[in-house]
Amino acid sequence: MSPRPRKSHSNQERWMVSYADFITMLFALFVVLFAFAKADQKKQMPVSAAIDSAFRSLGIFPNAGRRPAASANGAAGAEQPVTAMNIVMGEDVLSPAKVKDDLEQMRRELTQALSNQVATHTVSIQMGRDGLVISLREAGFFDSGSAVPKPETLPTLRKIAASLGRTAYDLRIEGHTDNIPIHTAEFDSNWELSAARATRIARIFIGLKAIPPDRISAAGYAEFHPVASNDTTERRAENRRVDLVVLPRTKINFASPEAAHSTGHWSRITDGDATGQKGQGAPSSTP
Repeated sequence: MSPRPRKSHSNQERWMVSYADFITMLFALFVVLFAFAKADQKKQMPVSAAIDSAFRSLGIFPNAGRRPAASANGAAGAEQPVTAMNIVMGEDVLSPAKVKDDLEQMRRELTQALSNQVATHTVSIQMGRDGLVISLREAGFFDSGSAVPKPETLPTLRKIAASLGRTAYDLRIEGHTDNIPIHTAEFDSNWELSAARATRIARIFIGLKAIPPDRISAAGYAEFHPVASNDTTERRAENRRVDLVVLPRTKINFASPEAAHSTGHWSRITDGDATGQKGQGAPSSTP
């Protein structure tokens, strides 16, 4: 008698084979991604060194090659390269993050000290592309067509000068107007009015002796750097202002032999977008 044939049983765990293959492929994917990340870190070192060398050949930061810095375990004295994006103020090399923290702290202090002026919209304080911008509106500080600040604004100017005098940053005073032409016995155009207002504020700060004169500069921009459109009375009023721009001093020696014989193209480096606004990163043939 022939033996009874055995019944075949289907394997209920075949799914584990596909699952194991999937886990293996997923593990391989993460290994590859990790390898790419490590490769990018290795590439950053020669790129950073090349940028630093290029800027040195142009005479930028010639004496700021290396400086003591904290090591990984917190000990001081380890040598770290200073990149070309660091900012030199006097003999100190500050990182952009440190500069931003300083300006942000200054913004908070001035906002608190000038809370009444900020609330009445005669003063606005905000971070700009070049640094901290303290904007003095014409309605609160000047009579129409005049470059002499109102007497009641002098206490406000003293507070600003005292606060800025405690820092090591430069101050650029910018005069701005709207696009309505002016022609008076004192000023032939908006250029003269904007420059006169900036110069007058600069003279007041110098007279207060809170800010060293070598840190102060004045400029007139007339109607060509507006912060609002000039299509309404309210928006034109926003453009009539004097901006106090607090900015770091960069140490670039263009008279050095390396800079005199260097070649290449310069471009403006800013944090703006490509919409064509003031201070944005359009290429330029001059520094």
